[in-house]
Amino acid sequence: MKTSMRNSILLLPLLSACTGSTAGSTAGDGEDAQAFPACDEEFTVTEANPTLPWTPDAITLTSRELAPGVFVVYDRNADEYGPAGIPLATSGGFVIGDDGVLLVETMINRQLFCQMIDLVRAQTDKPVLYAINTSYHGDHNFGNAYLPEEVAVVQHERTAAHIAAHFEADIAFMEAAFGADQGIAETARVDADILVSDAGWSVDLGGLEVEARYHGFGQTEGDLFVYVPAARVLWTGNPLIAEAPAIPWLLDGRATDVRATLAAVKASLPADAIVVPGHSHPLTSAGFDWSVDYLDTLVGEVQAALDGGETLEEAQASVTMDAFHGYALWDWIHTTINVPKTYSELGGG
Repeated sequence: MKTSMRNSILLLPLLSACTGSTAGSTAGDGEDAQAFPACDEEFTVTEANPTLPWTPDAITLTSRELAPGVFVVYDRNADEYGPAGIPLATSGGFVIGDDGVLLVETMINRQLFCQMIDLVRAQTDKPVLYAINTSYHGDHNFGNAYLPEEVAVVQHERTAAHIAAHFEADIAFMEAAFGADQGIAETARVDADILVSDAGWSVDLGGLEVEARYHGFGQTEGDLFVYVPAARVLWTGNPLIAEAPAIPWLLDGRATDVRATLAAVKASLPADAIVVPGHSHPLTSAGFDWSVDYLDTLVGEVQAALDGGETLEEAQASVTMDAFHGYALWDWIHTTINVPKTYSELGGG
């Protein structure tokens, strides 16, 4: 058993049947369709809470086929909100091979997890075989609690270790950031079935291979980049949050390492690759450039502040980087998180 709480969640009395339409199914007659009992309940899309970066229960997810059998899942407001610097819900996707389906991310709560399953079931009734989480952050993995037991959860080994040690703390962080009334605490920890080392991992879904690549510290110690070589589609998770004017969230610091990883990921891709950031719609590989330039400028200006003898408070006031403004969370992410983390890492007291 992957976790002592997982089955109890799925066996709640009100959750007893499969969800979603199989209209448009591309596989079989559905007689042996895989059940997702956690998704039987009806859900209501609510009004957004303007005090939160984004409100999970206010999100409607949409999907788009990027290549045969390769689908992106993202916030339906992404085409409008992304370029405007308005934060968006977690992006993910799914890949359909001859043998079954692989999910990229499982979302923050049951409502968004079940929206994702409905999008899968609109395309196929083939079984979900794998779910890859790109990091330990709960908006990418809390939906694991609602997967059937036979689905293999795939995580980097350091992500799995972090979740094992800090799961309750991440629930608290996610509730503080995205609301205590969003069903976040309903989740349960699920131990990964497949632990990915820095060497990476791949699977053949039947005519379509998916790779989980490790390129170095991206936002956490265990970020995975999910790539479908035949389709030239890459999911980045949080190391690339979104297109300009969004900026990296250096929650665990290490601006120089993040910069090196983003540059290495871009260099690893063909020129025509499709890039799905952690929180927006698909981009081209040029989408990395803004974040790389931001990090170069951040490190340079914080170092100059240190060289000039500035205190942290003075650096927060002086490292304004006006050319990079436009992100709705600028004051929180840049001034409150990124500048202090970088100041400390460069030797500031």
